[in-house]
Amino acid sequence: MTIETDRDLQQLKHIGNIVAVVLRRMIDRTEAGMTTAELDQIGRQLLDGFGARSAPRITYGFPGYTCISINEQAAHGIPGPRVIEPGDMVNIDVSAEKNGYFADTGGSFVVPPASPLKKRLIHATRQALREACGSARAGGPINRIGKAVQKVARQRGFKVMRNLCGHGVGRSLHEEPEQIAGYYDPRDRRVLRNGMVITIEPFLSTRSTYATEADDGWTLSGARGNLSAQFEHTMVITRGKPLLLTVA
Repeated sequence: MTIETDRDLQQLKHIGNIVAVVLRRMIDRTEAGMTTAELDQIGRQLLDGFGARSAPRITYGFPGYTCISINEQAAHGIPGPRVIEPGDMVNIDVSAEKNGYFADTGGSFVVPPASPLKKRLIHATRQALREACGSARAGGPINRIGKAVQKVARQRGFKVMRNLCGHGVGRSLHEEPEQIAGYYDPRDRRVLRNGMVITIEPFLSTRSTYATEADDGWTLSGARGNLSAQFEHTMVITRGKPLLLTVA
């Protein structure tokens, strides 16, 4: 969507803050020994408390309230009986709707202890998001976002998962512009517009450049032994720095 009224902006700020707070609280309450289903129930309770609804659940019938992916899983992990272990790489993706507006955020972290490789992967992916956000300006090409992500990945010795992308958001979970790539695609001639609402969500990995769908029809994973990390913001494009909506 494109911001048209002050109400649009205020409602997007509201739902953006909600998903950011839910993400932060879920991360803070993650402990080794709990299941991903137990962690998801914390997310459900928090969303209910804010009067918000799980976006993947109401949009696609996702069998959970948040997406929780562990280690080899890159995205869309279904909460269930899997036990979170010490040293696990965990990604939580929280997207929700309230009053007809949607926002989407995510973040990766390691349940202590964290290996040096996992620490570097987390740091590089945070940097990729920061650099990509800094490149997003009204009138600029969309592919500048992927160029920024790809540059950081190469500098840090990691790969980009090419089939996991950002997207438009606002009035629904996924809107135009679709497929905002995390790598540089010179064929993409689309331009960012002032007031456009999008997500940027780089996925960096240790081995894989593509994620494949599991038999459950949801979970996307890299190759055996692969680790990946993701960070995501929903934002409003401006002529200057984008307005980040998902900062708690």
